[in-house]
Amino acid sequence: MARRFIVEADGGSRGNPGPAGYGALVREADTGQVLAETAEFIGHATNNVAEYKGLVAGLRAARELDPEATVRVRMDSKLVVEQMSGRWKIKHPDMRPLAKAAGEIYPPGAVTYEWIPRAQNKHADQLANEAMDAGRRGEQWRPADSTAELSAPAAAPEAPPRDAGSSDAATPAAPAVAAAPATSAAPEPVAPPVGWGAADLGTPTTLVLLRHGETALTPQKRFSGSGGTDPELSEAGRRQARAVADALAARGTVQAVVTSPLRRCRETAALAADRLGLDVRVEEDLRETDFGAWEGLTFAEVRERHPAELDAWLADAAVAPPGGESFAEVARRTARARDKLLARYAGRTVLVVTHVTPVKTLVRLALGAPPKSLFRMELAAASLSVVAYYADGNASLRLLNETAHLRG
Repeated sequence: MARRFIVEADGGSRGNPGPAGYGALVREADTGQVLAETAEFIGHATNNVAEYKGLVAGLRAARELDPEATVRVRMDSKLVVEQMSGRWKIKHPDMRPLAKAAGEIYPPGAVTYEWIPRAQNKHADQLANEAMDAGRRGEQWRPADSTAELSAPAAAPEAPPRDAGSSDAATPAAPAVAAAPATSAAPEPVAPPVGWGAADLGTPTTLVLLRHGETALTPQKRFSGSGGTDPELSEAGRRQARAVADALAARGTVQAVVTSPLRRCRETAALAADRLGLDVRVEEDLRETDFGAWEGLTFAEVRERHPAELDAWLADAAVAPPGGESFAEVARRTARARDKLLARYAGRTVLVVTHVTPVKTLVRLALGAPPKSLFRMELAAASLSVVAYYADGNASLRLLNETAHLRG
């Protein structure tokens, strides 16, 4: 009997068209086990081109494993599924050669297509976003750096096929659903609450979240993200960083230090790590939001110059400042950074030096709070917050915006 594979594929474009990438994986249908992953940054392209290229890459990966297999493709792109199933015409000239290439990888009848909701395509979606993030850094995606499989929900095995004498009727077409943009964040699964009667889950992984010290822009309350001037710590910021380093050394619990790549965080982290006798590891996904055209402006200046854009941004986490990055995008990469840390430092206490938005996002995700909660938290410069993560997937917020070390 021929092997049965499941191919999950996705693609996205930040701008549509804009910087684009795809991700795909191959599963063993009988077990749900992931057999292969692939992703690539493809430069400037549309969502649909990226989705088709993800399909082609996924089918090629499956064929390398077994050219005689039968394959079921699962995608959240209604367009690709309907066109490849022959129910919709392929009108766009950019799609036709890609559809032709996909159709030639396996013989006719060996591949079937199924539309799935976006939440069920999280693994491929994250691979695509990892590829786009790598492209933004001027790199290509590398399998060794991927955490997509760690953060994606486990897939259930597919039911075995019916016996050869039965009729395999076509699956009814799913209702047309507008696909969410590739940059939107998938909802976090809700874990059961932690109570006094819960089982002993062992030592949690604890992230001590430190917002960097002040820069010259901090007291002026200007937008200062990852797309601006990358300011250094001010003298006041250096005093704050030394004070928090002393407080952390007195506690004596931190076992590793990880930082955003931006200068103000690296300087804060270096002072803490020196005091703690530890090395510093840089995590790209911990950088602050790119505020685009608003970098360096005050809120009042943005209100005056971009009133409509500001209102839209305040109302919807998927909306980005002009030329910048949405909070949905930041949530996606912050969750990816979190998952990397939990995998690398299981059961340890890690100092994470980052910015306002990543700290608030980690707190929000730990609490299962909606995106609008980002606007309802206060985080002072050089403040500490703490989240503990348990083996069953639960998280516990233990501290928020502690500044006692700055009042000495």
